[in-house]
Amino acid sequence: MTPEELVEAAGDARTRAYCPYSNYAVGAALLAADGRLFLGCNVENASFGLTICAERSAAVAAVAAGATEFVGLAVVTADGASMCGACRQFLIEFGAKLPVYLALETGEYRTTTLAELLPGSFGPDDLVQ
Repeated sequence: MTPEELVEAAGDARTRAYCPYSNYAVGAALLAADGRLFLGCNVENASFGLTICAERSAAVAAVAAGATEFVGLAVVTADGASMCGACRQFLIEFGAKLPVYLALETGEYRTTTLAELLPGSFGPDDLVQ
């Protein structure tokens, strides 16, 4: 799957966002190493702390389906914003080198990695086994 196809899938997921409080829809598409695609959208809650981001929504769906190795993540917002810190930390669990495509709703995107988005991260390699 190309980055453009991944961005398109994230854009489709964005249309299903439930965001009555912020009106800030986010869609995510997470591509597993085995080729499966997992979609997520933000789901807000009146108790704001219970809101779940699109990126974590996609990752949780992937893990629930048995996927833990990923090769790409696209995130689509109206303005191409980056992921929140909680999503960065959550996803670093699955590999700092993951390519991330941060896209505008028009499909234009920039490429980065989790390592670039979360320098000096704390992950599984930091735990004493």
